[in-house]
Amino acid sequence: MTSPWNGRLLEGKDLAPYTWFRVGGPAARLATPYDEAALSQLLREATGPVLAIGVGSNLLVRDGGIEGTVIRLGRGFNGIEVEGNRIRAGSAALDAKVAVAAADAGIAGLEFLRGVPGTIGGAVRMNAGCYGVETKDRLIEARVALRDGAIQTFSNVELGFAYRHCALADDAVVIEAIFEGAPDDPSAIRERMETLMANREAAQPIREKTGGSTFRNPAGESAWKLVDAAGGRGLRVGGAQMSEKHCNFMVNTGDATAADLETLGETIRDRVRETSGHDLHWEIKRIGKA
Repeated sequence: MTSPWNGRLLEGKDLAPYTWFRVGGPAARLATPYDEAALSQLLREATGPVLAIGVGSNLLVRDGGIEGTVIRLGRGFNGIEVEGNRIRAGSAALDAKVAVAAADAGIAGLEFLRGVPGTIGGAVRMNAGCYGVETKDRLIEARVALRDGAIQTFSNVELGFAYRHCALADDAVVIEAIFEGAPDDPSAIRERMETLMANREAAQPIREKTGGSTFRNPAGESAWKLVDAAGGRGLRVGGAQMSEKHCNFMVNTGDATAADLETLGETIRDRVRETSGHDLHWEIKRIGKA
């Protein structure tokens, strides 16, 4: 990077501590820009591939690490502002914090974000959702930094949302998003969020080293039911295990490698294909070299 640059750049930084699975190799470069100008400068000057990550809640970094530059947005990207019935949130803001801010402001409709682990940038990138609501259902627009450093605003339609997907280029970086809800009593909103979180706690292994849902639900089917029917509940490969509590969640039991986790996932896919004919697709994003 040319000087001055408002951020931090580390060479060969181990990425395992930055993911919920706590596995994975190093990034050739881990960059943390502190403001939009620094992010644009980084994108313009970086050579090779670039990839933005959030808090790694839905990410499996392979053991060989990542070539190029991994971007993890720093301070200056986690602001949350209330604008009438809208919430403007930086992409590094935690989904749960945005949901709480909306509740405090009496804005209903964003309760689902309380149950989505990760950041707003990741929620936009993968159209995250739960309990029947997706990001696309509440998003108005998002500001995005492109690979050449230019910053552009994309409407909901322009983002091309689909199930757990949006049409942004892989090297585009979400900066902030605007959501819209409806007015409601804050206590009623909080009560709904508490119910959502109680249901999640009862059904998912959220206190373990996991990465959220492993596979997308096929049309008209539940991935966990297919995994269960294929004998996948509790299946282990090395230190990796399909959760006994929710068998569409992989768990690092303590000493798993990224290879263990990916092999387990591919083993499950093979079993489901053999028993049901369904071809499960990964919801967890896998990146890097084996």
